[in-house]
Amino acid sequence: MAEQQQPSTQFLTLEESAKVDAALLHIHEKFLTRLTISSLKLLKHIAQDRGVSVEDLTAEQVISWFEEDGKIRQEQGVDAAFLKW
Repeated sequence: MAEQQQPSTQFLTLEESAKVDAALLHIHEKFLTRLTISSLKLLKHIAQDRGVSVEDLTAEQVISWFEEDGKIRQEQGVDAAFLKW
């Protein structure tokens, strides 16, 4: 895996969250919108880490990235992993 970058503490900025809140969407749609924005940011990170464009990411690369991040979390602790959970 490429050099570790520290993510922001949240995948959704306050401005993005406010825009979602202001949108004329039902609560379930707002949740899905927040999830989608956060997922896009994570996919961009994974693509950069893998040295490919988001469009060229494969399911296998995404799965492999999650396995590697999980292994880092187990071996080095939560603070060393990209995802903090």
